[in-house]
Amino acid sequence: MPTVLRIGSFRFHFYSDERNEPPHIHVATSDAECKFWLSPILLARNKGVPQHVVREMERLVFEHQVELLNAYEKFHNAA
Repeated sequence: MPTVLRIGSFRFHFYSDERNEPPHIHVATSDAECKFWLSPILLARNKGVPQHVVREMERLVFEHQVELLNAYEKFHNAA
């Protein structure tokens, strides 16, 4: 479960066994998590994150989209 980025209380990561899905990122807080598709950016799943926090996560995913896509591709192409 490589961590790609940390911003405040958010941890951006993906699971190494999710190769059959399009590029995506999981954004976790201490007690909840969202999953976002990276191209185009869309919320794929929300596990207990309040809507105002989802909006902040989404903003950060947009801000760091290129970095997140590069990390995802680099990891999965090397595996």
